[in-house]
Amino acid sequence: MAAPKRLVSRRVIVDVALKSHDCQHNASHRVTMGDRRLKVPKGRSFEHYCVECGLRILIAEIEHLKALESELRQEPGSC
Repeated sequence: MAAPKRLVSRRVIVDVALKSHDCQHNASHRVTMGDRRLKVPKGRSFEHYCVECGLRILIAEIEHLKALESELRQEPGSC
């Protein structure tokens, strides 16, 4: 049996900043060298988010996946 498909990219990871930079979502959030950050692919490169923004992104995606799960579990004809 083949492995199930993944909806979340295997390339979305948590890594450590090698240099200081602004968060891609909020320029007032600073990621300093050595901080953990969320690394998300965009085209052929990556966007990097601070912990606060990264957690917001992940929580929103989890909620979206939960809503899809709930919709799939509904009885036929009850949509």
